Amino acid sequence: MSKFAEVAIALPVDRVFHYAIPEELQADMAVGKRVFVPFGPRALVGYVVGLTGTADVKDVKEVRSIIDKEPILTEEMLKLARWMGRTYFCSWGEAIEAIIPAGIKKGKVELGTRLKKMAVKAAEFPPSTPHVLNEEQSRALKSIVECIDRKEYGTFLLYGITASGKTEVYLQAIEHVLKAGRQAIVLVPEISLTPQTVERFVSRFGHKVAVLHSGLTPAKRFLEWKKIRDGKAVIAVGARSAIFSPMKNIGVIIVDEEHETSYKQDDVPRYHARDVAEERARLNSCPLILGSATPSLESYYKAKKGDYKLIKLTKRIDERLLPKVKIVDMRMELATRKRLAIFSKVLLDALDRTLKNGKQAMIFLNRRGFSTFLNCKKCGFVMKCKRCDTALVYHFEERKLLCHYCNYKMEPPDICPNCKSSYVRYFGLGTEKVESEISHAFPHSHIARMDSDTTAKSGSHDKILGDFRTGDTNLLVGTQMIAKGHDFPAVTLVGVVSADVSLNVPDFRASERTFNLLTQVGGRAGRGEDGGEVIVQTYAPGHYSILAAAKHDYEKFYEEEIVARKELLYPPFINLVKLTVRARNDDLAARTAQRLAQAIAAETKTMAVTGPAPAPIARMRGYFRYNILVKGKDRAEMCELLKKVLGKFGKPAHVLIAVDVDPIAM
Repeated sequence: MSKFAEVAIALPVDRVFHYAIPEELQADMAVGKRVFVPFGPRALVGYVVGLTGTADVKDVKEVRSIIDKEPILTEEMLKLARWMGRTYFCSWGEAIEAIIPAGIKKGKVELGTRLKKMAVKAAEFPPSTPHVLNEEQSRALKSIVECIDRKEYGTFLLYGITASGKTEVYLQAIEHVLKAGRQAIVLVPEISLTPQTVERFVSRFGHKVAVLHSGLTPAKRFLEWKKIRDGKAVIAVGARSAIFSPMKNIGVIIVDEEHETSYKQDDVPRYHARDVAEERARLNSCPLILGSATPSLESYYKAKKGDYKLIKLTKRIDERLLPKVKIVDMRMELATRKRLAIFSKVLLDALDRTLKNGKQAMIFLNRRGFSTFLNCKKCGFVMKCKRCDTALVYHFEERKLLCHYCNYKMEPPDICPNCKSSYVRYFGLGTEKVESEISHAFPHSHIARMDSDTTAKSGSHDKILGDFRTGDTNLLVGTQMIAKGHDFPAVTLVGVVSADVSLNVPDFRASERTFNLLTQVGGRAGRGEDGGEVIVQTYAPGHYSILAAAKHDYEKFYEEEIVARKELLYPPFINLVKLTVRARNDDLAARTAQRLAQAIAAETKTMAVTGPAPAPIARMRGYFRYNILVKGKDRAEMCELLKKVLGKFGKPAHVLIAVDVDPIAM
């Protein structure tokens, strides 16, 4: 009889705790159940990860109560959480907490009875039948199916240009898995979790699909989770946390748009869903399919090296042509026009033609708001957020200056707070300004705007896209929300207002992001019978990421970018860990970061330590921030070293240190 339970707790303490099992709880105790345990003065929820006859301390406290009738964590999920703890610098308990659905955190078992009545209705979509695959798709499916039948782990990188039919390959691979009595997980990025994406799976597989995303309340998410656990749903479609779906017999895992940054979790545990998917596929001896029209450099590098199996889809469905891309040099526009214009003559003429022909157009700009910043022409003063080191953005509808990081709002001043002159002007542009200018140029068109301001209300996202699909609106202006995954056959023109916005970010992935965005946005045009064109406005027409995107040439982009990554020693050639030291006092943050960088460097000969340097946004929400970068070959080894260093590092009370393994943003 095991006398003690080994319990993991969701605290940043990397160890398990021993608790004695009282006589009356002996029969019900099992690994994978949640328990209430005393911890200091509080009672906390803990996760039973083992049972043992001996304890590592003398006065062992007792488990207070068992929460679950049945274990909610399988052995596989405990192993996965253990791996996450070792890989992403968090404790086993913190990793387990990420796996548990939000609705039953804090020790809840069931949710109210009212909930049972509001079970999530699967949307009703007309059923669809499998399409006949072309030669490339058939070859892709054949090698995936062989791997499924062998019950073997393997990662496939399905690199297919936009509209080449990747989704149909996924659907038929899932069908094969279901026939064998197994289950499937499909991850899609949060921003492309639109009804359209869900429809593709639900119309093919009906009520066998559970959908998990951040738009659901914790209660509804729990119901979907329960549907999967009880075997009522055998396909989970969702954003990154769907990788933790409680399935017992997985036959395939699919990560669509695998290059997407939204697969990376921002807070502890800072996991990357693509890597967790790879580990879960390994634990289930099943294939993992990574799909993208613009694979991440890391994945393509692995495919080139032979770690992944590369499958290419080079033709669009029905042999449709890729849209023609025109690059407009805005420096020439500047030289030939009296005032700075948002739209080039080329783009305005193309919009005019498109609307006269009764077709639709999309205008893309990766910046919300009306005007990017408020600036004094006399002294150069820029209005900044008082808590973050960023320019405030003017929002016309609210007539307010807004911080996009902490949501601080203020009235725009009429006179400069610095030199008291009245030369205060609005500069730059955002989606709101673009929408306003277009409605002046084309007063009879029906325009909609899609960014995080217009989609804040529940259901607004679906309404905007629904109106565009039915043709009630013929011009859609938006941020990257409109760039991905949508299929609108009547769209024949896509205009990119300023392609350089993402190029000028201080981040080694800036070129890759620019290339991805331009390729994805361009892929929205010409998906119907009429072909399409893309017009890209830029002040850097010679940049390789813009030229390669215009030619739809991923290989060319990869060859240029991989050379730079190798020279500067960045992923995929090494692993990165970013440590961010923050405090309300600038001097304290800087001094602590300096000491920490020295402490890490003193402990290692195989890893490179750079910094500290102020973060690109040096002050956010009132905290001054400094980054330290550690470069090394082995993630787990780097985490071990950092746990050791931080374990004995004398951190001042008011300083916070965050550790991010494989950071997505600098």
